[in-house]
Amino acid sequence: MGEQKKVMRKSRVVQVYSEKSWEFFIIQAKKLGLSVVVHFTTTWCIPSLAMNPCFQDLALSNPSTLFLSVDVDEVMGVAKKMGVKAMPTFLMMRNGVVLDKVVGANPQELQKRLASFVQPHSFVHSS
Repeated sequence: MGEQKKVMRKSRVVQVYSEKSWEFFIIQAKKLGLSVVVHFTTTWCIPSLAMNPCFQDLALSNPSTLFLSVDVDEVMGVAKKMGVKAMPTFLMMRNGVVLDKVVGANPQELQKRLASFVQPHSFVHSS
């Protein structure tokens, strides 16, 4: 159990609990020049839940990017505003603008897209 608590303390994923907190995080990210990656999820969607460890790992590996988690059942207005229709959906944003989107539980695709997103001037070689 101690190990589980240790992992939870290391989390860099911020939970969005309201439309007001969503606006706050997006505005702060813009002011600080941070890129934002958002995981739209639900507690009942098994593929969404299965992506949580991957999302946590990506957050730990990318400390200069803000990682947000939005439960669409709790914050429906944000999901609707961002055009989210399926879970899981991952949005990559900069300056409040969506630059990329991954729909579905595909860890490899999310990692690939995130690598391109956080290093937009580097080349991604596919095998």
